[in-house]
Amino acid sequence: MAEEIERKFLLRNEDWRGLAPGKICVQGYLTGSGECCVRVRIVENTATLTIKSATLGASRSEFEYEIPLEDARRILATLTRMPQVEKTRYSVEHRGFCWEIDEFHGENQGLTVAEIELEHEDQNFERPAWIGEEITGDPRYYNVNLARVPYSKW
Repeated sequence: MAEEIERKFLLRNEDWRGLAPGKICVQGYLTGSGECCVRVRIVENTATLTIKSATLGASRSEFEYEIPLEDARRILATLTRMPQVEKTRYSVEHRGFCWEIDEFHGENQGLTVAEIELEHEDQNFERPAWIGEEITGDPRYYNVNLARVPYSKW
């Protein structure tokens, strides 16, 4: 079983801009209730199918598989619920850790979230000056929930 340990934060300011190029990402959900969520994502020319447990908090089971790009396009066009989650992802290195910053578009415009993946939940790391409030346990910020209730509707 694969496990993802991830903490999420809002951003304090725009000082992270220009530290890394962004990649356009579109993802849609086939299901997202009960025990798990199932997502299809396209980042540039790579497509993945991901299954995540519906657990709240920093640790969740996660299984991710690369799938053919054309299959992903067709799934997104015909099988996923709307709205899809559209964002630009920036991967910024800071003190030995990769911070993934998601700047959302579409119905989630105005929301920017940073994530850090860890080896264990209590692992120490230095927060960059641009990191703000932690939102790890707040389900509103889970991408699956942003597809259900977009940021613009809060």
